[in-house]
Amino acid sequence: MAAASFRHPAARPRRALPAILSVAALLAVWEIYVRMSGVSALVLPAPSRVIGQIAENRDLLWVNTLPTLKATLIGFACSLSVAFALSVAIDFLPRLKRALFPVFVISQTLPLVAIAPLVVLWFGFGLTPKILLVALVTFFPMLVALVDGYQSADRDISALLASMGASRAGIFRRARLPSAMPYFFAGLRISITYAVVAAIFAEYVGARAGLGIVILNAKNSFRPDLMLAAVVISSALTLALFAATALVQRLVLGWRQAGAGQ
Repeated sequence: MAAASFRHPAARPRRALPAILSVAALLAVWEIYVRMSGVSALVLPAPSRVIGQIAENRDLLWVNTLPTLKATLIGFACSLSVAFALSVAIDFLPRLKRALFPVFVISQTLPLVAIAPLVVLWFGFGLTPKILLVALVTFFPMLVALVDGYQSADRDISALLASMGASRAGIFRRARLPSAMPYFFAGLRISITYAVVAAIFAEYVGARAGLGIVILNAKNSFRPDLMLAAVVISSALTLALFAATALVQRLVLGWRQAGAGQ
């Protein structure tokens, strides 16, 4: 087992190599096509031009990345808190699941393009609507993952703890909560990929600053190169947050369990 865990970190770059090569090949084909076809940069800018825009507008992009990151992190923290509290309540009171889950499912069917303008209209152009939209988009996957994780607990272990006099809270803490952790981190990784998109969309609908504003202004100015530069930054931000959740998972569950869950 020690040897396997020692080889594990060295194996990660090899596992990432196919994805890196695929992205590099896609960018190369894109660059070659733009250069050879003579397509206008107003229609399809080359990757090299997009990278140039990132370098040229780095201050603008950085200043507008911070509000997006702030809304993402605060909204995601609120979402995580609400999802955990509701999951615990549902585990202790199963009837709540039958009462609340249909409402939660309905909330996920609401088109973001329709609900976002209303949220901005109700709460203004500040941070609040962005936080609410991020929380709305991200809390349900974590809630479902936690509830399913609690139910995956070994019944024999729960029965043993009960026979030893453990309370319902004690069984939850010692058996049901630990069994839910792999499920929770799976839901966490799914949710974090939606969080940045929701924050940017909320900014796109109505905000004073953020990557969504950069994208909107670039669209109105017919600057697809700057639009794609902002998209690249948002993608990098999403990947960074995803990697952070994977790191937390490894710290909490250990290298072996984290690797098995991916």
